[in-house]
Amino acid sequence: MGSIIIFGILATSGCLDYFDINGGNTTYESHPTKISYTISYGYKVNCTGNGDYNIEYDCDKPEVLIGTVTITDLLHDLDYSEATLANNDIIGWNISGEGTDNYKLGIIATVEVKSFLVSDLSGTGAETLQGLQTNYLDVIGQYCHKQSNETITFINPENPLIKNTAATVTNKAKSNNSFVLAKELFIWLKQHTNYQIHVGDNSIQPASITIQKKTGDCDDLSFLYISLCRSIGIPARFIRGYLVEENDDKVSVISHAWAEVFVGGKLGNYGWIPVECAGDSDTKTEINQNFGVEDVSHLRLFEDDGSDASLNASISGIMVYYTESMKVDMYSFVDVSKYSTLESKELCIDENNNRTYV
Repeated sequence: MGSIIIFGILATSGCLDYFDINGGNTTYESHPTKISYTISYGYKVNCTGNGDYNIEYDCDKPEVLIGTVTITDLLHDLDYSEATLANNDIIGWNISGEGTDNYKLGIIATVEVKSFLVSDLSGTGAETLQGLQTNYLDVIGQYCHKQSNETITFINPENPLIKNTAATVTNKAKSNNSFVLAKELFIWLKQHTNYQIHVGDNSIQPASITIQKKTGDCDDLSFLYISLCRSIGIPARFIRGYLVEENDDKVSVISHAWAEVFVGGKLGNYGWIPVECAGDSDTKTEINQNFGVEDVSHLRLFEDDGSDASLNASISGIMVYYTESMKVDMYSFVDVSKYSTLESKELCIDENNNRTYV
């Protein structure tokens, strides 16, 4: 199968039609639950002229929650170093030169991934809000505050409208279970906002704007959801990466962002629950397929560490410094090949809100 390169944002992540509803049980159509592929991504930089230039690029290594990722090659094997920055392992390039030259910087990796699923939707085993405060003060300190770049506060749990909205949802829920409250805030998000890309504008909305407009793309909705959770004391963070999907024998690679909330206990990934904020189905489908689920299409590149520097790094790309006599063109790329579905299963939810793949 040939490779295809596509850039964009997914509007209906994980959206599948009902296959059967019987006796309180819901079964969705069979879909991939284990896949493999090869991915290459990074930046191309074309330098022309007679002056000097310096290229700085940190390329995040890919990760999955269940499966394996192997770096098979670097697209430029000079002037690089490996490092760990905050929560992320990177390959970094620092290239200085002069005159005309072209560079292709990035990673080639093979991926085998299985869907990640929190089976119990009732929240059994999750901490209460008080339990989080008592047992996980370090996580709360890291992931319950505002985050900004130099000029804009994107994640803002202190915004009055966000705080009041989250408090209203919490009071109506009549529960102190952090998983249940995170799910109720997810329901509010799905019922009161709509996914909408920015036509002609690639800027990211701060959460304070998204809650007023009630529309946003994957970044905007994720930042709003994270702000809502943080405002009631549930740690939350953003994840950036790609969605890799096959439809009608064509593979799409889509830049994407989603969220995680921390509910403690033995749930999820060491207490962290993945949440897909950009879906656009009915509320029940959104809960079943996008809350506590990270399906095989998700490939992680960047995990927030809760700092302003982390947020700034996640929304910035490659940096190129050059003299006025130079012309520099740069653009990102991503390519997937050798895509294979290794396993497909149906997602089933029983009358007790337990989920399984069968």
